[in-house]
This record gives sequence, structure tokens and C-alpha cells, in this order.
Amino acid sequence: MTQTRLFLVTKRPASTALFSAMEAHFEDDGYALASVELDEDAGIDEISVYADTEHVDAIEKRLRALTGEALDIQREELPDVDWVAKSLEDLKPVRAGRFLVHGRHDRDEIRDEDIAIEIEAGQAFGTGHHGTTAGCLEMIASVIQDEAPKNVLDLGTGSAVLAIAVAKLAEVPVLATDIDPVATEVAAENVELNGVSDWVSTATAPGFDDPIFAERGPFDLIIANILANPLIQLAPEMLGNVVENGSLILSGILDTQGDRVIAAYEATGFRHIRTTHLEGWVTIHLKR
Repeated sequence: MTQTRLFLVTKRPASTALFSAMEAHFEDDGYALASVELDEDAGIDEISVYADTEHVDAIEKRLRALTGEALDIQREELPDVDWVAKSLEDLKPVRAGRFLVHGRHDRDEIRDEDIAIEIEAGQAFGTGHHGTTAGCLEMIASVIQDEAPKNVLDLGTGSAVLAIAVAKLAEVPVLATDIDPVATEVAAENVELNGVSDWVSTATAPGFDDPIFAERGPFDLIIANILANPLIQLAPEMLGNVVENGSLILSGILDTQGDRVIAAYEATGFRHIRTTHLEGWVTIHLKR
């Protein structure tokens, strides 16, 4: 399938903020992103998103919603190359506490004490290299140690990296759901690859009204690495799907959005436990 590069040129700090917003917006779509410095002294960057040509009009519309009308978005037709895999193949393993997220080519980096999670580079549904995923992994380790949840939901699972982490660390049942059937398929493959099929089940579920949540819930712990606005909208439904004194781990939230998310959940009946910061993103722990 042919690909098209959508790109634009802008100055820092606007370029840095835009690229962070693009990471959050496109993380679960499998589109590769790039930021290249064109002029160090002037602080000028070129930012790109690589999309299948047949979807490029829709992707440009979404990109325009992030950039506004002032910036000029250009197109470049590309040869038939898997740009997602190419852009990620050189990523190094990521350590978050005891967790090591790695590709097949980095299996030799695993130490005896590591909890290793193997995610292939071409499966860009949350590889662990994004600050939100790494922040969630660190928070998961802390909450599991303190609370020992017995029934866990990974909402918007993407690659299932977080569900796999819970299963490997705690060996408890985890339901991993996503609204995207492609992501769910990827999640199921990764669950099998990482040997946690006995603990993690995957499902495509568009919302909390899907019967699987009533069948498997309520949950001791819900993990949702999505985006700030959808998380705010989900606050009332989260309350109905977590047990009394159960926990939420929320991420996909920029530093500037954290207070709004916390306020929405406190208004619903949750209490804020703590917030961690990593690479411009926050991970929030709340309890019902």
C-alpha cells in the first residue's frame, strides 16, 4: 500500500507542543511521526505524519484540527515501504521499573530480574516508548504492590502492553478492550506471544454499554491510557465499573490537562491519590 507524508514547518516552542499533541492524537492509529530540526539557531522544525495514501485526506483533516488554518500542510508521495516499522525499528528497549519493553531483536537485553514484554516495532499501538505508556507501567507496579487487585480492566488496550504487564506482575485476570478491531487483533497476538493467554482476554468493545463489562466487572483496577477529553467524558461510567475503594490509573494526558481530568473525576466521586510526570505527560491514580 502506498504512503503519503504530510508535513509542515513551524518554530519552537509551538513545534514541540504540536508534536506532543500529534503523538497523543495518532498513537493508537499506527501512523509513524517524525520531527526533524531544520534550523537550530532559529528553532525551526519539520513535523511529519506518514499515512496510507487512501486515508490521507482524512488524516490531513485531523492534522488540520490540531494545527489550525495558519500552517501550510504539504504532501509527499512515498514508495511502498512499511514506514511505521521503519520509523520504530531502531528504538531501544524501554525500562520502567522492573518492566522491560523490547522488540524481538533486543531479547539479549533481558536481565534475570526483568519483567520482559515483547512488542514488535511495526505494531504501533503503544510500544512503551511513549511517556504515557512508561508512566502507566511505573504506576501499575506501585498500585499492584500496595493494593493487590484481583480483577483488572485495560480500557483502550492498543498493543495490550499494559494488560500484559499486569498479568506478568500479578497473575490475575485482565480484560483488555479496544474500540478498534485491528488493535484488538494486535493485542491478542501480543498476549499469546508473551505467554499470558491464561490471564488476559481481549475484546472489541465500543463503550461501557457492551455486555462484556457487566459480565466481567466491576473491577478492582481500571487502567485507561487514552486521551484527556474522552477520559473526562467517561468519568461517570468509570464510577459504575470500579468497586468501592477500587483504583483508576489514567494517562494519555498532557501536563496542562491533568487538573481538568482530576477535577472531573473528583466531581464524580473519586479521590485523587497522586500524579506522576514523565516527558510532558501525566499519569493519575484515583480511588473510588
